[in-house]
Amino acid sequence: MRLSRTQHHLLLAIAAGRFLKSHRDIEGRKVFRLHALDGSSQTVRRATVEALGQRGLIDSNKKFPAATYWLTEAGQKVVSGRQP
Repeated sequence: MRLSRTQHHLLLAIAAGRFLKSHRDIEGRKVFRLHALDGSSQTVRRATVEALGQRGLIDSNKKFPAATYWLTEAGQKVVSGRQP
């Protein structure tokens, strides 16, 4: 499976303990943010998250207003070097 550098880095960040969340505001706009344990965060492009979700490498709890994403079994295999 061929991933972009950004997609691969995002998978590695999640595997290392950072939290990927989608935040919705009252008007329904969604922003994806990668949160570190020190409280810092950075914005992640929607296309990156959607591509990983479509490939079955991440999934979320689909909560409103902030959903949390995790690596699926296939995502864990990619991160560990055992391609699904």
